[in-house]
Amino acid sequence: MKAVDLHTHSNKSDGSYSPTELVDYAIAKGLSAVALTDHDTTDGLAEAIAHAEALTQAGLPSIEVIPGIEFSTKQEDKDVHIVGLYIAYDSPAFEAKLQEFVDSRTGRNIKMCRNLREAGIDITYEKLQERNPDAVITRAHYASYLFEEGYVRSRSEAFARYLGDHTKYFVPREKVTPEQAVELILQVGGIPILAHPPLYHMGKERLDRLVSSLKDAGLIGIEAFYSTYTNQDERDMINLADKYDLLLSGGSDFHGANKPNLDLGVGYGKLFVSEEYLTKIKEKL
Repeated sequence: MKAVDLHTHSNKSDGSYSPTELVDYAIAKGLSAVALTDHDTTDGLAEAIAHAEALTQAGLPSIEVIPGIEFSTKQEDKDVHIVGLYIAYDSPAFEAKLQEFVDSRTGRNIKMCRNLREAGIDITYEKLQERNPDAVITRAHYASYLFEEGYVRSRSEAFARYLGDHTKYFVPREKVTPEQAVELILQVGGIPILAHPPLYHMGKERLDRLVSSLKDAGLIGIEAFYSTYTNQDERDMINLADKYDLLLSGGSDFHGANKPNLDLGVGYGKLFVSEEYLTKIKEKL
């Protein structure tokens, strides 16, 4: 049984690989399928899918590329991420909604750059765009900029001093709710998946309430396999899936060089997401 990776990122959001490079690397890793799930954007999907199709037509080793997205949402004081798999990403209504997210991010980024300039840092939104053309600018891009320009000694220091939620320079952006993200994914024929729930540190009761609410909204799956999970995390997620009749999903959350030592398909070395879970997702489609 081959492995799949149902949660990855390209340089269209905060990864370092281009969509084409990501597909080539997934083939080299021996995966049977890879989902490109960039943050709040589908800009890399056409390139990734076209490259895989060109390889197939040329009689070369290829792979299934699953069109996906990862929505950044807010539930009270917690960031909650919803992955959508097999979305009809070229739907005009869907594209219009994504543009709203882009506009929201842009306003937030302009304010954050202003705050950082007041701290003595030579940074503008235009400079970030020049360094990361066609990418959705995230805090990972800020961290790279601060590190490369010598303002901090590491990307983690950039978050601790300037970019973290509780720093005075951080500007939150307007976000949709998890329920709204689930509904939006369903509207374009996709499979909504609750991404890496243990990372939210909600506690069991609050997480259970969240999953219950999302199930009512149409949630279909939960990430039961993820790069940083402990064995207990996996058991807890499988139990939640059983309780709410959810499909199991999983992925590495691969970002290339922007998450060092976290590799495609295997995470930090122990991850294995069997293609049998993808088969069940396809049956649900």
